[in-house]
Amino acid sequence: MSTILLIEQTLNGLQFGVMLFLMAAGLTLIFGVMGLINLAHGSLYMIGAFAAAAVAAATGSFILALIGSLIAAAIAGVIVEMTVIRRLYDRDHLDQVLATFALILIFSEGTRWVFGSFPLFLDKPAWLSGTVMLPFGIEYSLYRLTIILIGLAVAGGLFWMIARTRIGIQIRAGENDREMIGALGVNISRLYTLVFALGAALAGFAGALIGAIQSVQVGMGEPVLILAFVVIVIGGIGSIKGALVGAILVGLTDTLGRLLLPQFFGLFMDASAATSVGSSLSSMLIYILMAGVLLFKPSGLFGGGH
Repeated sequence: MSTILLIEQTLNGLQFGVMLFLMAAGLTLIFGVMGLINLAHGSLYMIGAFAAAAVAAATGSFILALIGSLIAAAIAGVIVEMTVIRRLYDRDHLDQVLATFALILIFSEGTRWVFGSFPLFLDKPAWLSGTVMLPFGIEYSLYRLTIILIGLAVAGGLFWMIARTRIGIQIRAGENDREMIGALGVNISRLYTLVFALGAALAGFAGALIGAIQSVQVGMGEPVLILAFVVIVIGGIGSIKGALVGAILVGLTDTLGRLLLPQFFGLFMDASAATSVGSSLSSMLIYILMAGVLLFKPSGLFGGGH
């Protein structure tokens, strides 16, 4: 295996990780501030992807498609929070799971009704197509590199918002003592709606970015949602820093595992058997990683902090 291939796959793992971060950041904010298990978060990812594909088809603009994904997912999040989620804050987690699972079915069938059952495709703009030459002669996809840079920029913006802004102070306070900030005059309902809309917008934005790499189809958000839950368990519930570190760990573990394990087992068995065993084990690696983290730190790597 060449060094260039290893570096390229490492970059692919980083790209996968920052995409998971966009999903997990909103999910961990919603759970950390509201104590809500939102299984419908993957549906917001799907809504962002479909909105981006529809806007791009209508306007031909990729930038407008990304903006459309943010707006559509945020609006969907606000509607869901005000009509359904707001009634679940004081209910137990089983009620939250059942209600948000019902939302998955509603969003899936509604999307299928509006857009049909066939996948849509979101083309990358010409100015993000092709490759870019990196140091050491590495030729890498310009679009994937852009996703990495956008994800890291969003992470930096979230860190700044949480640490330096008034709304960030309210979010941190709301996570620690909701009754106290309510007594201090903060509108809890408005704060919850804002946090939910922010989380929804991040999920929709992630869906739009990935929609240019894979097809946009009904149900595309659920597999990513599972990985996002793994990310926040590894990183620590309520921690943006944990979501970023956990997402990168999951992205690198999954991508490099699929590359390295078949080659490792190829040292001891024939190529077809090595590929089969390596592929099977590589799909388990992220869950082994999660179990290992929980074994030594049950609250996650950065549990309890942003």
